Amino acid sequence: MAEESPNRFESELKASQEDLWRIFRITAEFVEGFEKMAKIKPSVVIFGSARAKPADKFYELAVQVAQEVVKSGFGVITGGGPGIMEAANKGAKLAGGSSTGVNIELPHEQSANPYIDHDKLLNFRYFFVRKVMFFKYAQGYILMPGGFGTIDECFEVMTLIQTRKTTKFPIIMMGSEYWNTLIEWVKSTLLKSNYISDDDLNLFSLTDDPKEAAKIISDFHKGKELTPNF
Repeated sequence: MAEESPNRFESELKASQEDLWRIFRITAEFVEGFEKMAKIKPSVVIFGSARAKPADKFYELAVQVAQEVVKSGFGVITGGGPGIMEAANKGAKLAGGSSTGVNIELPHEQSANPYIDHDKLLNFRYFFVRKVMFFKYAQGYILMPGGFGTIDECFEVMTLIQTRKTTKFPIIMMGSEYWNTLIEWVKSTLLKSNYISDDDLNLFSLTDDPKEAAKIISDFHKGKELTPNF
């Protein structure tokens, strides 16, 4: 039987060591994230496309809903980047509220937007660690139009609530012209195929009214103690 190549053992050892150091980096991100997020006032997560421009109607809608969220007593958390995220942080800032950005390091370098409070900017290397921060500390979740990332977050948070892996909290879709086709597909395909139940359609609300969105979240939490979701 042929002997194993020394180079192969060296490669496997190096890979193993890299994995161990990766675990330390991941742990460090969780620790730093939990420490910072625990100090932030109860907040609503607002997500949407990083590609939306200030002239985009959904950019302005995000500014408005963030202002209403702050007026209702909550802070705002975003992914920290440009587009809808920037708009939401801007709205929070204009309303004098808490403005948090949970940024992600990307190959094309996503820069944090300028409307995040200086002491509330977090930078993450790993998407999954970043997601935990959103889902653990959100008191509500507002989904603006967006791409793959927004859709991913949309269905992940619904799955977490559906499977009771996290506390139930409001999920609000804004921009009905964007979301209607997806919602119809959910009803005509997932529900019709019995892959979800009728009750699952109650996991989210749809509105284009910033005041209504903020009220849904405020009414849901009225008289309740605000705590992390898990």
